[in-house]
Amino acid sequence: MPKFEVAKMNILGNSNVGVYMHASDAYALVVDDVTNKDVRLIQDVLNVEVVHTTISGTRLIGVMAAGNSNGILLPSTALEEEIKQIKKHLSDINIGIIQSRNNALGNLIVANDRAAIIYPHFEDDALRTIRDVLGVEVIKRSIAGIPTVGSVLVVTNKGGLVHPDAEEEEIKALSEIFKVPILTGTVNFGVSFVRIGLVANSHGAIVGEETQGPEIARIHMALGGEVE
Repeated sequence: MPKFEVAKMNILGNSNVGVYMHASDAYALVVDDVTNKDVRLIQDVLNVEVVHTTISGTRLIGVMAAGNSNGILLPSTALEEEIKQIKKHLSDINIGIIQSRNNALGNLIVANDRAAIIYPHFEDDALRTIRDVLGVEVIKRSIAGIPTVGSVLVVTNKGGLVHPDAEEEEIKALSEIFKVPILTGTVNFGVSFVRIGLVANSHGAIVGEETQGPEIARIHMALGGEVE
């Protein structure tokens, strides 16, 4: 089995790497401003093609986009040239536009290649689009009492890291939904909204520079397929 690597990085001088990047086992969407050195690191750790883009004219890719290996979900505010740029590089990936008043999809959707959990107040039409584009079961629910589910859970096809306030029964339910083991943890020296400082897939993880050794060890355990 290839080694699962966890690497530290800043993007635009910021430890909140999950704000500026979104990844699955099939791709990574990253802001244009990332250095060539950091692009090589992302490619090496996540083992995917890196696509430079903006979403809705902003650098907030991790906030605005969501998806899995089957598809990418973009808000209705995404620009035509951004959609064309992504399609050009990822022609085999479904791209779905979510027609909703809720645009921060990265905060509202969390998915792997087996399931997705979404913001409880999404419109039914949005749910159907998410299901069709990602090709998975979609469930509306909160996590740890927080409706912005994409901000509190990072899940891959090997494991998951969730907000430390998630209770034992809830963690068990999440594990059954996504069919992977899930642990609680933090990033960037105690930040509970784990996705803000963590981008991961089955191959590896990128964390913010402020993430501490014990946090990295926990991420490695949770996402590296080491939990039985």
